[in-house]
Amino acid sequence: MGRARRFQWPLLLLWAAAAGPGAGQEVQTENVTVAEGGVAEITCRLHQYDGSIVVIQNPARQTLFFNGTRALKDERFQLEEFSPRRVRIRLSDARLEDEGGYFCQLYTEDTHHQIATLTVLVAPENPVVELSCLVPRSRPAATLRWYRDRKELKGVSSGQENGKVWSVASTVRFRVDRKDDGGIVICEAQNQALPSGHSKQTQYVLDVQYSPTARIHASQAVVREGDTLVLTCAVTGNPRPNQIRWNRGNESLPERAEAVGETLTLPGLVSADNGTYTCETSNKHGHARALYVLVVYDPGAVVEAQTSVPYAIVGGILALLVFLIICVLVGMVWCSVRQKGSYLTHEASGLDEQGEAREAFLNGSDGHKRKEEFFI
Repeated sequence: MGRARRFQWPLLLLWAAAAGPGAGQEVQTENVTVAEGGVAEITCRLHQYDGSIVVIQNPARQTLFFNGTRALKDERFQLEEFSPRRVRIRLSDARLEDEGGYFCQLYTEDTHHQIATLTVLVAPENPVVELSCLVPRSRPAATLRWYRDRKELKGVSSGQENGKVWSVASTVRFRVDRKDDGGIVICEAQNQALPSGHSKQTQYVLDVQYSPTARIHASQAVVREGDTLVLTCAVTGNPRPNQIRWNRGNESLPERAEAVGETLTLPGLVSADNGTYTCETSNKHGHARALYVLVVYDPGAVVEAQTSVPYAIVGGILALLVFLIICVLVGMVWCSVRQKGSYLTHEASGLDEQGEAREAFLNGSDGHKRKEEFFI
């Protein structure tokens, strides 16, 4: 077999030399590790490829692809690349039954094949808590009930008679996640020996441990030169992280910066302080990091931009007024020319129109006394 090299999650790659005689490697495969429900890429690298047939088979030796053509009707497998140098298929929604060796076969004069092993990991489900409650002596046998957030839980009880008294036990199982940390579960015991409405109780405080989270809160939304900015890294986790580390990308923190626990204070901001600030924390269950991008604004540039706006508005208004005045002057000239032209036309028409005007005044129209005036 070939040498093994480990790569960072999500893929663990194993390079293997092709089987069979000959110094040249014809097929090279990569082993893949994927989480259940995730996406895996299975790759076959081809060397000295001459156009021969390439077949990809699943662990059951069913053909998935024959020379780039789908052979098995499982849409979770998709052919991503088929080239003279590489064949790459993509598996979506990986399942446990997909685990095993995938065969990459190259049919030349000598058949070459290699196996890419797919490993499917299964993330743990939410933990199941089992609590037990025991009442060693009671008569008659005590009745045990479980409560969580004032809601009754279904438990499994058993009892044993010891002489004249009873020993009663009960267990309860339920799932928990991080929001249940610090929650209270109550076991309650009752029988006729207690006054009506009374009971004896035992409380259980849930201790749910989980990996941390981190989030950065800034003291102000907009920061300008000369301001003081305080960044707070809010972390959660059980056990609670007790160390917080502040960084600024690939650069060191400004010399004026004061990092104390969960707070980072940046006094007298300048544009040189711009950058991406991170806070990191961890506990035994995991690691968390939060980012904050700092952009310092120059107040002088802001004021200059604001004062330039009124001048632009005033200039636009003046231009509009000049345009309107020109339009009015053009309209007045046009009207003057039009009226003068009409006067000359009527004057040239002579007495004929005067007669028509006089006749219309005397006779009227339609028997109504209506005066119509014509100006010539």
